[in-house]
Amino acid sequence: MTVSTESDVSKFLNSIELLLVERKLGEVGRVSDTEVSGDTLRTRIELGFPCNSAHELIRAQISEALQAETGAKNVEIDLQTKIVRHGVQRNLKPIDGVKNLIAIASGKGGVGKSTVAANVALALSREGASVGILDADIYGPSQPHMMGIVGEQPVSEDGKTMLPLRAHGLQVMSIGALIDPDQPMVWRGPMVTSALSQLTHQTVWDDLDYLIVDMPPGTGDIQLTLAQQVPVSGSVIVTTPQNIATLDARKGLAMFRKVSIPVFGVIENMSTHICSACGHEEAIFGSGGADQIVSDFDVRLLGQIPLDSRIREQTDAGRPTVVAEPESSVAAAYLRTAWQVGAAQASQRTDHSSKFGNIVVEGSK
Repeated sequence: MTVSTESDVSKFLNSIELLLVERKLGEVGRVSDTEVSGDTLRTRIELGFPCNSAHELIRAQISEALQAETGAKNVEIDLQTKIVRHGVQRNLKPIDGVKNLIAIASGKGGVGKSTVAANVALALSREGASVGILDADIYGPSQPHMMGIVGEQPVSEDGKTMLPLRAHGLQVMSIGALIDPDQPMVWRGPMVTSALSQLTHQTVWDDLDYLIVDMPPGTGDIQLTLAQQVPVSGSVIVTTPQNIATLDARKGLAMFRKVSIPVFGVIENMSTHICSACGHEEAIFGSGGADQIVSDFDVRLLGQIPLDSRIREQTDAGRPTVVAEPESSVAAAYLRTAWQVGAAQASQRTDHSSKFGNIVVEGSK
């Protein structure tokens, strides 16, 4: 073998760029153990994001790279997933029962943000993570309808907190589950932010790896207040390709940076239209808008989702695409996007606060 020590092998492993997410292994995972024995090399790798369906692809890539680098005849890879808690805004405390809170936002309405949020959450869950979705759009909650739980209400066991609703393997909370569907929310900003705070902190989330927050559209006072009061570990911007949408998406991205929340990147929704009759694909909303944001703000393009009539039909029926048609090309686009979102979160700074007890300094008498 040309590389013979465990240290050399670990260093090489960390330098491998995973084709799945175009990030180095050391950025999104951890080599927890390596052993070199004759012509056999064994290693244990913990990935920091869920991608169960792609484990064989990742294992094959790493094995091939190790054999080429070390000359080992036999490579044994124990691939596991370990999702850890990441840091939030420094003045806020993470939510109990939630490791990572990811805000999915847009600068304006009508870009399909809620549909993207629902399908990304379902894709992360499908890949092995424990996932919840919080519908933060107080004025226009969509998630109860999309998740097929209209009419269901959360249960309170102590009169102070609420248990989340369950749908398609997700934990779900929304103001839409607490009010009549036809009742308008005629509330001013302070009432809205107070309601969101209660939904966030008074829901008993059950050991979530990710809480996906479907943010309200816009970049006004309400959105800024929410970004400052809710402990967020990262954010994603959803846009459509045309300039009129990307202009507002840029403002949304700038807002998160202004309050020191990491922006993972941009999801371009309705990227191309797929004709339901002939399958022809066409960029009816133009192209290049998301690419320009990626270039100007130095962020990643996390995914491109097509405009397909099935997406609308399935969410209207309460079964989003990832669960309604999991083997479809559209579901695959959401899955690739979820990998990118999870990998982006894994690359952020981890939160070690839970490892230290409270420090009390007492003055001498």
